[in-house]
Amino acid sequence: MQQHELIHDWNTAGDAVDPRRLGPVELDDETLRDGLQSPSVQDPPVDVKIRILHLMAELGIATADIGLPGAGPRAVADVRALALEIARDKLPIGANCAARTVRADIEPIARISQEVGIPIEACTFIGSSPIRQYAEGWTLDKMLRATEDAVTFAVAEGLPVMYVTEDTTRARPETLKALYGLAIECGASRLCLADTVGHATPAGVRNLVRFVREEIVAPSGKDVKLDWHGHRDRGLGLANTLAAIEAGVDRVHGTALGIGERVGNTEMDLLLVNLKLLGVHDHDLSKLDEYCRLVSEATGVPIPVNYPVIGADAFRTGTGVHAAAIVKAKQKGDDWLADLVYSSVPAHLFGRRQVIEIGHMSGMSNVKFWLAEHGYDAGDEALCQRVLDLAKRMDRVLTDAEVHACCTAHAALPHSTPTGEG
Repeated sequence: MQQHELIHDWNTAGDAVDPRRLGPVELDDETLRDGLQSPSVQDPPVDVKIRILHLMAELGIATADIGLPGAGPRAVADVRALALEIARDKLPIGANCAARTVRADIEPIARISQEVGIPIEACTFIGSSPIRQYAEGWTLDKMLRATEDAVTFAVAEGLPVMYVTEDTTRARPETLKALYGLAIECGASRLCLADTVGHATPAGVRNLVRFVREEIVAPSGKDVKLDWHGHRDRGLGLANTLAAIEAGVDRVHGTALGIGERVGNTEMDLLLVNLKLLGVHDHDLSKLDEYCRLVSEATGVPIPVNYPVIGADAFRTGTGVHAAAIVKAKQKGDDWLADLVYSSVPAHLFGRRQVIEIGHMSGMSNVKFWLAEHGYDAGDEALCQRVLDLAKRMDRVLTDAEVHACCTAHAALPHSTPTGEG
């Protein structure tokens, strides 16, 4: 049987928008900038940042935010080192840097770009919502002056410019028209719609993208790309980013494991998984697990056991019914069948595999599979029953060491010894 004959996909039925009809979307990885703004992370040493950058490139991520050099000498040194790595190794990944809409933040980006010899996109940002304007005491005229000066200066320095309005999802339409319109006039080649505080819902995302594309970009007559930058405050980061893709943005942002300020950004790893499964991202993602674990180790952010795809429990079961289905699927000789019979995500695509363990909710299928996989005689019914009896007395899954010890104890006893001893 073919896979399409065994799985009916309601995700693309009826009037659902299928991202595969929209063409490719680029990814921008914010792990090394916005991700490091989390108050709970460690700032990795630059050699580790370089390893993370290489993994981004291998995963097919188009661009990476390599820092905010306006933050000081340490940030400048790290940005220069990352830019040099891209240039020297000819990495297939573009670089960009965050900057406030002030010349002091843009100048070091231009200097590093000229020294290293690669283009570095300047991501100039300014708050746009009424609440932010009120708190800061900004007038729209002041914001427009800052926008014009910053974008014009960056373009004159030879930098491609993405103009970012912070808190776009709570900004007034007339304010966005004024700010984005001026940025386009001054030479910005991208506009970034930012859900800075995680306010948006998918419907709101679609409304906003449509408004900016139809009411601002189209009338300008310029070839201006749209980016989406989302946060997870309401738990909608990934859903909103997929909605932005459906609405037609050209590039979306994320961070490994969703790290970032407060509860973080859209999870780049889960975004990659979903785009792969939707047929939008055709790169090899077998190093996704390595990417996430390196970021986890480097930043000190643990991966929850139930984290999708990458968590320890993602492809692990101790339940009898589930294990039996996986074992039966394996016996049919199709690896993809075993990967999908109790999972919507094929583990092998992302550097993982299905794991069957033995616990108090297990059946004999779990025991026989585990024993065979670890080199024991799964046909030894007495051994199988001994292991299962031990598991039924526990309130958790057995560790591998406990099962090995049980097998060793069984081998040391006469074959006539009654079962039931662990």
